[in-house]
Amino acid sequence: MNTVLGSVPAEELGIVSVHEALLSVVPGAEHAFDITIDRAEIFETLAAKLKDFRAHGGGTIVDSTGMFHGRDVPLYESLSRATGVHIVASTGQGPEELLGGYFLTPQTNPPTPWPAEKFAGLFTEEVTEGMVVPRVERRGAAGLVATVATREGMTATDESLLRGAARTALSTGVAVSIRYGSDAAHDLGVVLDEKVPADRVVVGGLDRKDAVAAGAPFEIARRGAYVALDHVGVRDEDHITDTERAALVAGLVRDGFGNRVLLSSNATGVAKGHTGNGLSYSYVLTSFVPLLTEQGLGDEDVRRILVDNPRELLSVR
Repeated sequence: MNTVLGSVPAEELGIVSVHEALLSVVPGAEHAFDITIDRAEIFETLAAKLKDFRAHGGGTIVDSTGMFHGRDVPLYESLSRATGVHIVASTGQGPEELLGGYFLTPQTNPPTPWPAEKFAGLFTEEVTEGMVVPRVERRGAAGLVATVATREGMTATDESLLRGAARTALSTGVAVSIRYGSDAAHDLGVVLDEKVPADRVVVGGLDRKDAVAAGAPFEIARRGAYVALDHVGVRDEDHITDTERAALVAGLVRDGFGNRVLLSSNATGVAKGHTGNGLSYSYVLTSFVPLLTEQGLGDEDVRRILVDNPRELLSVR
């Protein structure tokens, strides 16, 4: 398993939170006059949150922000050493609206999006040669390819991103995480069309109300991919409640899909240029697991979801 401090045996990951953000910076926000990036302050804030996660039994945080949303590999290395929490960083980009023009307007006439093979090359190098760090070159291998499609529906560039991510997964053995746009089954189909085994793919955001109403969590699980209910604790008009989420988990387990469920809160440790959700990395453990118990899930079910499933997903193979 690729962590920011090097390869770690998968059995050492412990409880894994599969879709979180450590330092989350809207692209360009670091240049705004009213935003301060104090790395010492950021370190102290994140270290406290990671120590809290570990104190409640957590072992590994997956930072799924990809390449250009604040990823700071040296900072993550220091945090992992200081707190004892394994940190898995990700490569990948998206959605299209958050990509720089460099990726959208190659020198062609007319301008066209980058093809999938170029995105694949970019992401693959971050897994095989190390993640790009400004002024340092590369260090640490990415442990996941994370991509996001446009909420209103996949664009041509989004499709290139997802296909490129899928090709990186095929060539390197890491898993691919997709945050779907408007149709989870369609977006998964694009990735599977690249011949990636379904059990190397996780579809995030499946606790959105539109996904639940469409039966997407069950459809994704039936197709063999992982179902990420990754907004546990989030209270907004787009997502189901925790009570509904716990019932959904129980339903998936009853239907034989307990080995395909993943949980996290999309918690933002430090946010710049946007508001984080204020959730702790330990929220799933302290507040949501009791709801699963009320739904009749046993210790073995909970362990499968929090330990075994993410271990299988994140193992490089």
